[in-house]
Amino acid sequence: MNRSEGRIIDLPKIIDPRGNLTVAEQLKNIPFEVKRVYWVYDVPSGECRGGHAHKQCREFIVAVNGSFTVTLNDGREQETFLLNHPYQGLLVETGIWRTLDDFSSGAVCLVLASELFEEEDYIREYDEYIEYLGCLK
Repeated sequence: MNRSEGRIIDLPKIIDPRGNLTVAEQLKNIPFEVKRVYWVYDVPSGECRGGHAHKQCREFIVAVNGSFTVTLNDGREQETFLLNHPYQGLLVETGIWRTLDDFSSGAVCLVLASELFEEEDYIREYDEYIEYLGCLK
């Protein structure tokens, strides 16, 4: 898998005895304009989230609490990332299938997205995803 299709980005971590602080700024450490923010939490043990790809939307995924794994698949290869630091995030480019698994108790997954929600942007069936990749060639 091409490293530009999924890569960990370290965010600034400001250490303070009163509590640490991390900042994410669009077009600075987040390489796109943020148009939507959402978070996933209270995921039951053994459940999977994601299971789709986006045609236009780029995402930056952060484990703001706890941990989970993100598996990225480009139709040829897959790579799994463990997210467990609130000062790091995973940049996911367009056209990449993603699944989120292995949520720890209390995990919170924060997603910064480059686009507003549009159902037409989602590819929700893996067979359709592979067909979509073939059309891009």
